[in-house]
Amino acid sequence: MDNNENFDLKSLANDCGLFSELPADEVVRKIADLDNSYQSGDLVTIYNYFLSVSTNPDVLMHVIRLADRFRDKTTLSPLLDLLLMKNNGELKEKFINTRVMCAKAIANYKDTSTVTPLLYCLNNKDENYKVRLACADALGKIGDRYAVAPLIDVVNDENEKSVYLKESAASALGMLGDLRAIDPLVSILEANKGIWNKFTFLKERVIEALGKMRISNNDRVFNALKEALIDESPQIRINAIEALMESDHELAYDVIKRCLTEDDDFEVQKNALIALYNLGGREILDEVISLPIYSQDLKDEAQGLIDEYEDETVEIYRDDRNNQQ
Repeated sequence: MDNNENFDLKSLANDCGLFSELPADEVVRKIADLDNSYQSGDLVTIYNYFLSVSTNPDVLMHVIRLADRFRDKTTLSPLLDLLLMKNNGELKEKFINTRVMCAKAIANYKDTSTVTPLLYCLNNKDENYKVRLACADALGKIGDRYAVAPLIDVVNDENEKSVYLKESAASALGMLGDLRAIDPLVSILEANKGIWNKFTFLKERVIEALGKMRISNNDRVFNALKEALIDESPQIRINAIEALMESDHELAYDVIKRCLTEDDDFEVQKNALIALYNLGGREILDEVISLPIYSQDLKDEAQGLIDEYEDETVEIYRDDRNNQQ
């Protein structure tokens, strides 16, 4: 069919079992079968209607997946209605996973008109934290600068109970790449130095966010990342190495190099070696192999990178030769 006037949406919903006691998987099967009878334009209309009338979370999640294939702008309205559920407060708990999926689907449209409703859910402290997390992620993916200030507020809010939400907000700020986020992100690192606690994962996300911003001329950021290299968490030290590698700061190489001998965690040493190799080439690998100050494990790692590099070089050479012939 091409014209949605040729079918009755309510009757179609009834035929698919949306208003019956049929098991969700049976309803889902009937909805999936519609692909065999309707073209894309009609399917969008059908899915939009089903999103507005279905009361089964499992069915709704399936319809959201189906609708996401087309990403027609008309689907944003029922998705936002489901996400907000302003007039159905007592049902929100039943639809948490559905609403999380709505936020993820909304992000795929990258439509800036959705920023305000996403912020509404993000800033509502009575809202389920999973929904707020999904909204924070969606705001980062949409990339609208209007979301920067509210996300900074979440990161800075000392009364915010969910550290997970702060983590998502920090990640979203990294995706947005707005320089306004630098000071509040660095402040988190400065305020929570070197301790294993509930802020460990938050610091990881903050360092990742700063790395994505690729800031080469900000000494405060550089010093915060340098300080993170002595954090008690090996993962934070690894994240700091990666962020420094991405920073293009003139002192990044020398600071990372210290980890080869001053850090006692081999995973940190290995990541430092890879970062140095990416920054400066093979010279550091030859140095590690030849000098006695480096551990045997690190020498083996350096040799492995050389072997891998030579294998890639030989393969490229062979491909070039074959292309010439």
